[in-house]
Amino acid sequence: MSEAFDHYEQLLRAYIGEKADTILKAPAHYLKHPFVDPGSIYDGNLWDWDSFWAVYALLNMAEDESRDRYIAHAKGNIFNFLDYQLEDGYIPMMIEKSKLPEPYLIGKRKEGHIMNMHKPFLCQQVAIISGACGDYSWIEPHLEQLERYFDCYDRFYYHENSRLYVWADDVMIGMDNDPATFGRPRFSTANIYLNSFMVSDMKAFSSITAHLGRSELQSRFDEKAAELSKAIQEECWDQRDKFYYSVDVDIKTRAYDWFHTGLGVFWRTLPIKIRVWSGFIPLWAGIADDRQAALLAELHAADKNTFNSPSGMATLAQDEKMFDCRATNNPSNWLGPVWIVANYVVFRGLMNYGYVKQAEELCMKTVTLLGRDLEKTGVLHEYYIPETGEPVMNGGFLNWNLLVLNMIDEMRGKPPISSFLGIHFP
Repeated sequence: MSEAFDHYEQLLRAYIGEKADTILKAPAHYLKHPFVDPGSIYDGNLWDWDSFWAVYALLNMAEDESRDRYIAHAKGNIFNFLDYQLEDGYIPMMIEKSKLPEPYLIGKRKEGHIMNMHKPFLCQQVAIISGACGDYSWIEPHLEQLERYFDCYDRFYYHENSRLYVWADDVMIGMDNDPATFGRPRFSTANIYLNSFMVSDMKAFSSITAHLGRSELQSRFDEKAAELSKAIQEECWDQRDKFYYSVDVDIKTRAYDWFHTGLGVFWRTLPIKIRVWSGFIPLWAGIADDRQAALLAELHAADKNTFNSPSGMATLAQDEKMFDCRATNNPSNWLGPVWIVANYVVFRGLMNYGYVKQAEELCMKTVTLLGRDLEKTGVLHEYYIPETGEPVMNGGFLNWNLLVLNMIDEMRGKPPISSFLGIHFP
């Protein structure tokens, strides 16, 4: 590490240490339990994957005097979401401040609208909380609710022919304007993001049930994770491009009069060949084999024309025609800007498979990016221009920007929080 790295690390540790508690919120409006919000313009709102990554970072930072406080707010996230689970198992993606009589997404679901539900981070968050505090008993009374959450995914979002899960639409999918889903027909995209993180959420639930001695549930979800991993390998891995893609599942023989009565469509999906950073998530979830990991690390993550920018991982390959880094919110822009959560997930994936040198490079870029922003503007931002490192919007954003400290600590040998997820690697 360099002198500049050490300087930026000190700045970031001081800033994050000072600001971390500002995203810990007391119960308010619909939320009956303490919770964690992303900060900045998202103050007072509870989000699914956002809260997972904030807790993931906070638990890495936790010391004796802060651990109980962080764990209380992390458990509060879970209890708040479970408070709004409907009878069919649906849990909303977000619970926001509002003057409506109930959260917006709950109201829409009760009206009969099938919208996207809580992204597959619920059990991952439960697992890291339980592992960090060494206690799984707090969630045991809620196991049936967690089962119904998965059952809801199976009932409304599982595509039988492809054996993959699909987004209902392009609303609040995490990577808001991912071209593999954004603007496409409802229920047509089996997104690699959704399916890869679903594998790790299933593995997390298996780990939770193993700690609680529920062997029947553990076996069931081990099998579900293995079956989904197999479907991802068969449908999403592209043998020619050596990359994981989201896929179109709206595939069937469309007959007309006496046309198309011979050989019909026998393939299950069509690849949506847009190179998005989410093609690396199988490294996080332990889906990729060693050969695929080598190709992702040495071919794609290293390519300066596509993903490897001076500021870290471009969220969309820089030579895609949709590449565009302009400021936008609702949807947020994932068409190329660097997001720290993408940097961290790829970093952790590289580490998982032994690509330490590449991971270290990504860590150094992330520390430099955020350190320079903090030094220049006094705050951190939501996302950044890959080539220049200039911040795009939402100064004061914290949330998964805190993951920069996870990267530094893990480079120095600290076990990752992901070790509580029950994910194994080749």
